[in-house]
Amino acid sequence: MSTDDTTETEDGSDGGHCSTPDSDGEVAEEIAIVAFERKLATAEEIAAELADRYETIEILEYHGDVFEEHWGEYDCFVGLMASGIAMRKTAHLLDDKWEDPAICVVDEELTWAIPITGGHHGANQVAQDLATMGAVPAMTTASEAAGKQGVESRAKAMDAHVVNGDSTVQTNLAVLDDELGPVARLDGPKAVLVCDDVTVLKRNTDEGIVIGTGSVSGASREAFLAAWKEALERTEYGFADVEFVATATRKEDEEGLLEAARERDLGVVTFDKETLLEHEGPTPSKSKELIGWPGVSEASAIAGGREQELVLEKMGYEDEVTVAIGR
Repeated sequence: MSTDDTTETEDGSDGGHCSTPDSDGEVAEEIAIVAFERKLATAEEIAAELADRYETIEILEYHGDVFEEHWGEYDCFVGLMASGIAMRKTAHLLDDKWEDPAICVVDEELTWAIPITGGHHGANQVAQDLATMGAVPAMTTASEAAGKQGVESRAKAMDAHVVNGDSTVQTNLAVLDDELGPVARLDGPKAVLVCDDVTVLKRNTDEGIVIGTGSVSGASREAFLAAWKEALERTEYGFADVEFVATATRKEDEEGLLEAARERDLGVVTFDKETLLEHEGPTPSKSKELIGWPGVSEASAIAGGREQELVLEKMGYEDEVTVAIGR
C-alpha cells in the first residue's frame, strides 16, 4: 500500500530533532509507515496528514523481516508499534549513523512519537510532524532536549547538508555550551582547510532567496516576524522560498532575531564588516557614518544570495527592523 506525493547522545553518537536532515544530511523525503494489519487504517490517516510534507509515503504491512527487506530504501521508518519491536527488528541492521535510515515509533492512539535512531537525520522531523495529529514528540537528542538547535537542524533550516559528519560531535557540544554562534558563509572558488571541530554545510540547491535584516538593539521577535512578512509580501516570494536569514556579526546575539528565525525554522548566517562593505547596497545608511558599517540589511542580502543581487531594497518596520531581500 502506498500514498504518493504524498538518537543521538550528548557526544554525537547514535541514539534517537523538520524537518531535519536524513542519513546523508538532506531533508527526509521518503518515509515508510510500518504497521500491523489491525493498524493499517491509522497508518492511512498518518499518510494522509503528512502527504504534502514528503515526496513519498508508503505503508508497509508488518511481518518479521519487513525492516530488513526494505532497509536502505527510505530516509525514515515510522513504526506504528511498540518501541521494543522496532528496536529488536532493526538493531542488527544498524551500521553507520550517516547511512542508516532514521526510525521513529508512534503508538496506535497517537499519544507519543518517539525517535529511536537518527533523531537528527529524519526521526525528529517525523516526530514533530506527528505532533500536528496530537502526538507528543519525545526528543532525547541533547541539543533539542536543551531547547537548542543542533548543527544538523541548522543545516536543514538553511536547505543545506553536513559534508563532514564526524565534526558534529564537537560542534553540537559547542551548541550545548552556547559556544557556537550563527553559521558564517564563505564564497568560492576557494580551498578551505578545517579541523575536526568545524562542521561544513553545503547548499542543496542553487535557488531560493535570502532575507537580509538589521535592527535596533533589543528589537522584538514579533517585530522581526512582521517585518519579514511585510517584505516578502512586496515580492513574488514567500517564507517557503527563503534559504536563510543574513545579518552582521555584530547582530549574531540579537535574541529577537534568533527567536524569530527559530520560529520560522530558518538558519542565520552572519557576515563581518569587511564582507558587508564589499557588498554594500544602494540605499545610504547612517550606520556607515557613525560606526563604519554599511547598511546591514541590503549588504547581507546581497552577500548571501547566489546571484548577489537585490530583489527588494531596504524597507523599515516600526523603526525597529530593516529588511532587504536578495537572491
